[in-house]
Amino acid sequence: MTIDRMMINKIAVDRKTIERKNPRNHEPRSEASRCILLGFVLLAAASLSSAQTLGKAPTIEVAAIPPVTAQRAQATMVNLNFRVPPGYHVNSNTPKSEFLIATALKMDLPTDIILGKIEYPAGEDRSFPFSPDEKLSVYSGDFTIAVAVHPLHSVVPGKYEMRGVLRYQACDNAACYPPKNLPVNFEVKVVKEPPTAGNHRNPAQSPNVH
Repeated sequence: MTIDRMMINKIAVDRKTIERKNPRNHEPRSEASRCILLGFVLLAAASLSSAQTLGKAPTIEVAAIPPVTAQRAQATMVNLNFRVPPGYHVNSNTPKSEFLIATALKMDLPTDIILGKIEYPAGEDRSFPFSPDEKLSVYSGDFTIAVAVHPLHSVVPGKYEMRGVLRYQACDNAACYPPKNLPVNFEVKVVKEPPTAGNHRNPAQSPNVH
């Protein structure tokens, strides 16, 4: 449970308490309670917004990616290595709640180069002070995402630029920061597939040779 959900739950409990103390037959007092509740909601929203924008949002680093050689007509796996700054974490690709922002890689490849399977590491289940009873699936420290690059047979051999974006949301032990996009670019050298065995047959022997 994130900080904003904890605040909303507390406000809901406070509202129920107010409603029990002020039955519907006391409309003037009930109306005043609604105004007080609205003030609490606005104050909570302002506090959350301030908590998320204080300080500079941390940035994930991507390690330098060496040139990749990929053969036509087959998939080549490329490892992308990332590092989360100490003291922070990001949600894994499969967070435990639909309200959490998953870490996800999106690639934009040249024509006739197909994006194959993207393999994400398993997240680490951890609890944090803002929600000690709930386990969250996160990445921290170093983690690797593997992506398959598959040039088709029609691709002209040569060098091609692969461009992508890693979307993530970094958090510390007290609050989360706005989501960020990290550019992920690397070069792939496409080469021809090796000749088949049938192309290396010995020429027919001359009938005059004994």
